[in-house]
Amino acid sequence: MIDSLPLFHRIAGQPVIVLGEGEAAIARRRLVERAGGIPVDENNAEARLAFVALDEPEAAAARLRARGLLVNVTDRPDLCDFTVPSILDRSPVLLAIGTGGASAGLAKALRLRLEQVLPQSLGALALALAQARSALRARFPDAGERRRALDDALGEGGALDPLRESSAERLGTWLEGAASTAGGMVEIRLRSPDPEDLTLREARLLGSADVLAHESGVPPAILDRARADAARAELAPGELPGSVKGLVVVVRC
Repeated sequence: MIDSLPLFHRIAGQPVIVLGEGEAAIARRRLVERAGGIPVDENNAEARLAFVALDEPEAAAARLRARGLLVNVTDRPDLCDFTVPSILDRSPVLLAIGTGGASAGLAKALRLRLEQVLPQSLGALALALAQARSALRARFPDAGERRRALDDALGEGGALDPLRESSAERLGTWLEGAASTAGGMVEIRLRSPDPEDLTLREARLLGSADVLAHESGVPPAILDRARADAARAELAPGELPGSVKGLVVVVRC
C-alpha cells in the first residue's frame, strides 16, 4: 500500500501562491516558474495550490486549507497535502522521486544515480511514440496486441529499448515490420509473500499482463506489481480462467 497518490499537475499559466522569504521560498518560486506557473501572494482568489515557507507556518497553512487550497509546507510533512519530489527531466518524460517527506536527500541521491542511466534521447523517443500513435493503432487495432508489441519493443534489448540512444530513430523501421505477440497463459508459483523474491521474468509478466487470475490469499504487495488497469479475477480452488483474450498470468500461493 502506498501512502500518497503520485500525480503530475499542470500549472502552466496558472497562479500558485508562494509565501515566505529566503532560500526556501525562492526555490519554490523557481520550481513554480519552471513548470510555467505564476507565483502570487496569499490574496489571489484563483489559485488552487500553495507553498508555504515560513518559520511559523501553522496559521497560514490553516487559512489556505480552509479556502480549499492544497498546501505544501517546507520541512513540515505533517502539514502538507502534497509533497514535492526530486525531478528528473527528460521532457516530455518526467521522473518524480519522492519519499513522502522522509528525506529529500535520499530522493536527490536516487535522482542523481538515475541521471547517469537514462539517456537524454528518452524525451525524443516519447515524442516519436506520440507522433506514431495513429500508425500504431492502424497496425495493431486490438489494444491488447498493441500493448504487447510495445512491451516487447520497449523491453530490455528490444528494438526500442529506451536506455539506448538511437531508439527514437528506429521507431519507423520497427513499425513497418512489427508483428503482434500472441497471448498465452503463464503460471507463477510464489515462493514467499515478498515481492522481492519474484524473478525478473515474473515481475515483467505481472507488469505486462492483460488479465491477472489469482488464488485467494495472494499478498496485495504481489498483486500491486501488476498494471492497475489489468482485469483481475480471484480463482476458486482448482479453477483456471476459461476463454479470455490476451495474456493471462495465474498467480498461486
